[in-house]
Amino acid sequence: MKAVGAGYPLRGRIALREALPGRAGAPAPGEVWVDPAVADGLGLKLGDTLLLGDGSFKLAAIIQTEPDRGAGFMNFAPRLMMAESDLAATRLVQPASRITYRLALGPGAGAAADAVRRFVSGAEQMVEKDKLRGVRLESLESGRPEMRQTLDRAARFLRLVAMLSALLAAVAVALAARDFAARHLDACAMLRVLGQPQRRIAWAYGLEFLLAGLAASLAGVLIGLALHQVFVSLLAGLISVDLPAPSVWPALLGLGLGLSLLLGFGLPPVLQLAAVPPLRVIRRDLGAPKAGSLLVLGAGVAGLAAILVVLAGDLKLGGIAAAGFAGAVLLFAGLAWVAVKLLRRIVPTNVSGASVPRWLLLATRQVAARPGFAVMQVASLAVGLLALALLVLLRTDLIDSWRRATPASAPDRFVINIQPDQSEAFRKTLTDAGVKSFDWNPMIRGRLTTINGEVVQAKRFAEERAQRLAEREFNLSHSGEQPAHNQIVSGRWGAAAPGELGLSVEEGLAQTLSLKLGDTLAFDIAGQPVQGRITSLRKVDWSSMRVNFFVLFEAAELPDLPATQIAAFRLPAGAKLDRELARQFPNLTVIDVSAQLNQVQGVLDQVIQAVQFLFSFTLATGLVVLLAAVGSTREARTREFGLMRALGAPSALLAQVQRAELLGVGALAGLLAGGVALVLAALLARYVFEFDWQIKPWVPLVSAACGALLAWGAGWWSLRGVLQRPVMQTLREAQAE
Repeated sequence: MKAVGAGYPLRGRIALREALPGRAGAPAPGEVWVDPAVADGLGLKLGDTLLLGDGSFKLAAIIQTEPDRGAGFMNFAPRLMMAESDLAATRLVQPASRITYRLALGPGAGAAADAVRRFVSGAEQMVEKDKLRGVRLESLESGRPEMRQTLDRAARFLRLVAMLSALLAAVAVALAARDFAARHLDACAMLRVLGQPQRRIAWAYGLEFLLAGLAASLAGVLIGLALHQVFVSLLAGLISVDLPAPSVWPALLGLGLGLSLLLGFGLPPVLQLAAVPPLRVIRRDLGAPKAGSLLVLGAGVAGLAAILVVLAGDLKLGGIAAAGFAGAVLLFAGLAWVAVKLLRRIVPTNVSGASVPRWLLLATRQVAARPGFAVMQVASLAVGLLALALLVLLRTDLIDSWRRATPASAPDRFVINIQPDQSEAFRKTLTDAGVKSFDWNPMIRGRLTTINGEVVQAKRFAEERAQRLAEREFNLSHSGEQPAHNQIVSGRWGAAAPGELGLSVEEGLAQTLSLKLGDTLAFDIAGQPVQGRITSLRKVDWSSMRVNFFVLFEAAELPDLPATQIAAFRLPAGAKLDRELARQFPNLTVIDVSAQLNQVQGVLDQVIQAVQFLFSFTLATGLVVLLAAVGSTREARTREFGLMRALGAPSALLAQVQRAELLGVGALAGLLAGGVALVLAALLARYVFEFDWQIKPWVPLVSAACGALLAWGAGWWSLRGVLQRPVMQTLREAQAE
């Protein structure tokens, strides 16, 4: 029974399967709303009178879902809801009644939010100070474990997407700034010849960059606002209240991020333009970056690392990502430099006598002749590919972990109290109803009496949960084999000595009760003392909708202990098995979790859609950055190809050289990115997202192939017209630039 006030529910709404006209919100006085299990079990229909204690009430609605229903087994029992004002008339609240009270508080806004925070803080202090047993505060963060875990992981992934988007933006800004500087070096040299001071040139370009960055950041904020609306629509079912209007803080954050990236990665080329020597007019080899520009670039990198940590909202996530990418950039640059040096050693110096194809020889010599240029291109491509590979890996495994937790075939019925002499008939009933597979486990009730020979008493433990566990009976079970959906995290299943009974304990319980491998536990099971030694600790996913136990005896049979059976199965579509089980086995408790399972799966589907949407957007952004990375070399390649064509090189040969160079650079960048992505993904999966990670040795090979194809495609798009233009036009454009 659940008695609610007139303002119920505080958030969300009750979904009704059937109802008399005009019923909504909460039950009116004199009426009750029930679960389908109550109506089916008692053969009730809308409008019938239901006797409850000393009162009689009209059945006005059948409940589909409640917004605040808990996840404990008591909450899965058949449910009845009534008005709080009718509770006294039933006279069901008596001494020793099992009853709890819940006070729901909404965060509100402004002063109301402050009042709620003060209340929560005071309540927490009161519970802690007065040791109020059974009193606890619940919130989104401490609610249903499967929902909390899903939303926490989704939030971390979205923060990671934000971080990688900022990283990709930094790469794009750096490449665009470098390309801009390369195209304006000669113009600035001419301005210096004409007497323009460095300060004026720096101010002119600095103002230009500031205005461009401000316009781009404003455009990004507007696009972000539009994407926010799409994102909210994808999560509409999870948000049952009207959201407040967006605040100015995200806009300021977007503007600050855009301008920070611009100043950190666009300012060094600006300083280089201001400091270009006038002699560059006649000596094109002058104008290398100065130390001041490198210092500014270093400050920009440090600022980006700080921004990544802030965007992460989590020191562990931000630290792993920032440190990982910083190390990756150095690793990419170092390995690319080594690769170029090796290439210079193995490239034949005699073109006519070389046994390799001419196009391959020219491509390798072209790369080896410009080591700094090649290192920059490989490093920038590898960073972009690393971000994309990391997103793909984590997104795939994250969604797979969600799907595995609550698959479409997950059990939606749990049946307890099956007696040994009912087992055969019960299983036959399931088979006849079309149930093809089901979990079948013995269940034993027992109280923990001693740990290593010391009597267990509640006062021995400081934590409230440990005290409750010391005072209650455990649901125990036994099995000859390790459960397939449980992972051994410490010890070994079946490691008990001959004549000794091994115990496998859930790792959370072991932590709460300060248990470790080798400890001896004794249980009182229906007056019989049973003792065993802990040989393994298991990781249990309590959101898996499977039958799980805190403690398992590692034995196929325990014939001397009284046990019942628990079954879990999925009801076939259209089957009316609940009523048949209640009729044939009146002592059984059939727990219908279909509504909760549908809710969890609905949340997962919506979260996955939202994650997929943002993933697709970021993936598209990353591809644009990769296109920019290859396109940034367009001007240099235009000059080279123009000279080679002027010296008689045919267009077909130059096309082969271009293809070989781009495929090689892309493959090297992809191989490096794939290897580092495996390491970073494993660290993030293990320490941030907390799901099992399976090594994928094929990732570097796939990443190398994707990098080669992307580099070749982007290079073809950027240079598609160079080889078709007349030689003189190419040379004139190169000279003009």
